[in-house]
Amino acid sequence: MAKKQNQQKPNAQASGTNVEKVKQQNQAAEQGQYGAEFASETDAQEVQRRNQQSQQKKNQQNK
Repeated sequence: MAKKQNQQKPNAQASGTNVEKVKQQNQAAEQGQYGAEFASETDAQEVQRRNQQSQQKKNQQNK
């Protein structure tokens, strides 16, 4: 049997990938805008604190 093309969305591939959306995401990534949707989920201070703790442990192990 032949695969049916996704005819519901003109910019979608048979796999369901929206080509235009991917192009927009790639362009945003080139401009440094990629990942902004996750910024509200990330606690920057907590990440910095954990990185600092990790670095301190690493320094203690190397002494």
